[in-house]
Amino acid sequence: MYGYSRNQRSYHKLNKIRQWNAKLACFFSGIRYTYHFKEKIDWSKTYIVCANHSSNMDILAMTMLMKNNFFFMGKDELLNNPLTALYFKTIDVPVNRQSKMSSYRAFKTAGERLKEGMSLIIFPEGKIGDEYPPLLHPFKNGPFKLAISLKIPILPVSIVNNWEILWDDGKRYGSKPGKCDIIIHEPVYTENLSEKDEENLKNNVFEIVHSALNYKIYKDS
Repeated sequence: MYGYSRNQRSYHKLNKIRQWNAKLACFFSGIRYTYHFKEKIDWSKTYIVCANHSSNMDILAMTMLMKNNFFFMGKDELLNNPLTALYFKTIDVPVNRQSKMSSYRAFKTAGERLKEGMSLIIFPEGKIGDEYPPLLHPFKNGPFKLAISLKIPILPVSIVNNWEILWDDGKRYGSKPGKCDIIIHEPVYTENLSEKDEENLKNNVFEIVHSALNYKIYKDS
């Protein structure tokens, strides 16, 4: 496994290993994911996959969803987590959202990965909110800017009820076995969009993801 992490050409093998690890984790914890597709997905294409985020299990859910080579972009604190550190030091892209330079470098690296045909998985809220039950927080602009500039379709995903099984990291309310529903919407294509369409694209994807959730929308007071 460590050997695969040292060679970018072997990243697809590293992804296969973490998909098996995710399946084993779900099996032994009694958690089952059910994926509902609005249409058949062409996994030969590269996507920017955008999902809501309310549980650490969201990473497992997205890992098992993918049928092509992929990488995550996530907060740099994941470098300190022994379960995610190997991936975020190699295949995945850590970002410190408080640093403009870190964000610039992260999205530059993400763009290079996308050009190589790897799909990006990102939680565009940029965090798990503090509210329980969860609210859907506004999306950050980064993935939509990338999608338009590289003409890559966005794949919106609604993770419906992971938070009911394990909210955040589970420290506050614990966890339990159960079935989690994941809805994969139709891709949103960007080849005919320009920079001026970025805000509309972001809002459109937000509404698509929210349409399948029973979440309220976060309102900044």
